[in-house]
This record gives sequence, C-alpha cells and structure tokens, in this order.
Amino acid sequence: MRTRTGCCPEWWRAGTATTIADVDAVVLLGLLVLGIVVLTPLAGRIGVPQPVVLTVYGLLLALVPQVPSPRLPPEVILPLVLPPLLFATTQRGSLRELRQDAGSVLFLAVGLTALSALVVAVVAHAFGLPWAVAVVLGAVVAPPDPVAATAVARRLRLPPRLVTVLEGEGQFNDATALTLYSVALVAVTSGSVGAAEIGWHLFLEVVGGTAIGLVAGLLARWALARLHDAPVETTVTIALPFAAYLVADEVQASGVLAVLAAGLLLRARGAGATTSRGWLLGRAVWRYVDFAVTGLLFGFLGIELTTALEGTSQLGNAHAVALAVTVVAVLIALRFAVVHAASALAGRRARRRGSATPAGWREATVASWAGMRGVVTVALALALPVTGADGDFPYRAEVVLVALVTVLVTLIAQGLTLAPLVRHLHVAGPASGDADVRRLRREATAAALRAVEGPGNGAPEPARATAAARYRARLAHDESVVSLIDRGEEGPGLLDALDRLHVAALDAERETVLEARRTGAVSPDAADEVLFEVEARASRYE
Repeated sequence: MRTRTGCCPEWWRAGTATTIADVDAVVLLGLLVLGIVVLTPLAGRIGVPQPVVLTVYGLLLALVPQVPSPRLPPEVILPLVLPPLLFATTQRGSLRELRQDAGSVLFLAVGLTALSALVVAVVAHAFGLPWAVAVVLGAVVAPPDPVAATAVARRLRLPPRLVTVLEGEGQFNDATALTLYSVALVAVTSGSVGAAEIGWHLFLEVVGGTAIGLVAGLLARWALARLHDAPVETTVTIALPFAAYLVADEVQASGVLAVLAAGLLLRARGAGATTSRGWLLGRAVWRYVDFAVTGLLFGFLGIELTTALEGTSQLGNAHAVALAVTVVAVLIALRFAVVHAASALAGRRARRRGSATPAGWREATVASWAGMRGVVTVALALALPVTGADGDFPYRAEVVLVALVTVLVTLIAQGLTLAPLVRHLHVAGPASGDADVRRLRREATAAALRAVEGPGNGAPEPARATAAARYRARLAHDESVVSLIDRGEEGPGLLDALDRLHVAALDAERETVLEARRTGAVSPDAADEVLFEVEARASRYE
C-alpha cells in the first residue's frame, strides 16, 4: 500500500519524531557504555588515563555516519551532572589535609582560576567577542579538572601534598568559575548589568550557597543518625547534592558551593551517623556514580566537538579554531608562569625562615602540566542557553567550540605526557601508604583489645575472654605480617604469597556459602548475611 505524504496529523508526526530522538539517545548511551566497559580496563593496561581513552573513543565514534547525535537540553545539564560529580569529590578528600594546604589550594582554585578567566576574556575580546561573552568563555575554560591528573598521580605515587593540592584545586575552582559564569550569563541574557547588581549577585552566590549547603548537610546528618537501614541511608546521600544544588539555584545562590559545603560537612561529621552497611554501600555507590558520569561525559566530548565544528558561523571556522589554539596556549603558559613564580616565592620565604622548601621546581612543573580541562568545562559549555537578550545567544557555537577544543587538546597532550614527565623529573617517591595502613590497623586492633579487656565494660569474664581472644588473634596476624616484611628481600614475595592464600581462603568461604544457598541448606537471608561479611573482608584484596 502506498503511503501518502502528509497523511498523518501534526501531533502524530511530533510524537514519532520524539520517539526517534529517544531511540537515538538510547543507542548513543549504549555505545558510550560499551566504550566505558571495554576501554577502562584497556586504559589501565596501557598506562593511559581513562579520560583520554574515552575522549578519543567519543571523537572516533562521532566520525561514524550511522552514530546518532541527539541534543541535550542545556537547562538540564548542570543540575544533572554537577551535583553528583562535586559531591563525589568531597567524599575522597580529607579536611585535615585541605586545612594544611589551604593557602596553596585557595591560591590555585580562586586566584589562578579568576586570573585565567580574565586573561582568556581579554584574548577572546581581541578576537571579536563581546566582553560579556568573552567572560563567559573565560569562566568556562578556567577550571582545570584533576580527574586525569590524580589518576596518574596515585598510580605513580606522587607526594601526598601535591595530590592533595591538585584535588583541592579541582574541588574549589569550580565554585570560582561557576560564580563568574553565572554573573557573565546575567549580562548576556539581560543585555546589561551594573556594579551594584554584580556585587549583590556575588554575595548571594557565595554566602547564600555556603549557608544552604551547611544547613542541608546538618539536616542530612540528623536524618542519617536516625535511620538504620543501608539503602535508605544511601538514598539520603544521593538526594542531598541534588537537593542542595536545586534549592540554591532556585534562590540564585551558588549550587556548587552548596554541594561542596554539604559534602565536606558530611565527610567530616557524618561517618558516625551511618551504619557500617550504609557506609560500605554509600562508598560503593558514590565511587560508581563518579566513574559512570565522568566516563559518559568524556565519551560525549568527542561527539559534541564535531557538532560544534559544524555550527560555527559568526566568526568563521578558521577564526574560531585560531581563537581556540590561542586560548589553549595562553592557559598553559599562564599556569606555568604563575605556579613557578608562586613556588619560587614560597621557597625564598621558607629559606629565610630556615625551614624546608615546601615544593621545588620539579613539583611546580608537574603541578603546572597537570592543568588539563575536563568534565566541568564540557558541562558548562553544553549548558549555555540557546537564547540571549536580543534573540539567539551571541557566539554560542564559538564558545562551545573553543571550550571543547581546549578540553580535547589539554586532555590528550597533557594527559598522555604527564606520566613520562613525572618519571623524567623523578618526582614520584618509592614509598606507599601500605606502611601507614598496617600501622593504623595494628593500633586500632590494640585499642579494641584494651577496650574488651578493661574492667569497666561490665561484661562477664567468659564474654570478655572470648572477645579478647578474637582481637589477640587479629593482632598476632598483623604482627606476623610485619615480621614477613622485615625479612629483607624475600619479604615482598612472602607478602604476595600471603595475599594469594587469603584470596584462596575467601574464595573457599564464598563458594561454601553460595553452595549452601543453592542447595537450600540455609535460608537465603542467612546466606546473604554471611556472604556480606565475606565480601567485606574480600574487598581488602581487590
């Protein structure tokens, strides 16, 4: 039967188009997930940061004509992407370490980020962009992303202080960039903005966002202290960053600062409010969320880059690419100059005081080269509104193109060469955190033994003796591990053999529990209870 053109009503054609777009989005999501599953282990084996591999994969994926490229609504990108990413970073850090290096972190996260945005704005204005749009571009490309850098840092065992500074910069530079970004967007979308309005906007962003985040964190801690179910506790932590961000955004405060304040407060004060199962489940969930969202965004980067290349029109493609290359060069040179100057100044002050130099030129070089851009820049670029004060958002395609090229070039060029640079400069140290783990484990076990042996616990002597026997055995095991380490060159081999024995024993425990559940020898609930204990101990060896 021949189908006549125009036979379907408008609502049917609109619905069909929506369905096709939905199918395209599912296909693209499936391809990106497939890339994450296949390429993440490959990245680890070849020694290349996962974000670099996924970005190249997305770029190659975009070159395949049959691969769909659905558009994401700009207004939903930031609320969906930023809260989980920012909250996940707060759960990795340490407030004590951040306080120790607060000066360096704030210098990079606030001072260098703001200066980078200003210099890029000047460059973009010289290329023909209006001042408001130029500031938007500067804010988009200003914040470095520590994901690839810290992946290399931990694998090569960089000094812990340098890792802390890079991670701290990655947490707080987003707040600086987002504040500049929102103020500049007001100027573009409204047509003009006065000094008083800018001052009020900044005050509301910083003070309002921080206050909302602290209140949200306190409420979440109060709820966690009264909930004693692991899935419910994890649900609270998942809802927290989205709620804090959306409430702050609704009153025009900084959603980024709200999420950071809530996450840091919960990191510092929330551990005692959750159950052990809730802590384990939440830790696993947030590690996965960070992994999945970051991987999807880096994979999506290459696809969006080709779209941006097709959309550039006001400046012309050649002029826009020239602007992108200039911006990348300026960002790299500026970070090198500022970080090395600050390191040299700190070194002179330390020598005058007679103390050790906090960081030499080698660490400053690594910190400079670790300024690659990443997911926040991608999210900010894609979240640009389509319309401005006088119709279409001016130079939107150019801003997106420059931002994505900046991410692509810095991620690939710096991400691929950071590890060789670290090895060449001999910055990585031979020590690892294993010794600290063993020492702290022995101290915790000894404290537990003193607690159960103490006369003030009111327990009957048989119960105390049974509990004490458990911790004495654990302490004896830990001391045996130390004796293996002290046996010279054969120590590492013996430790590896010990780990293999532990893994084999855990496999035997797991198989016994699973077999009992399969045959019905025990109830499923009983099997799951024991299996949880086995898996919790097995996680130490993964």
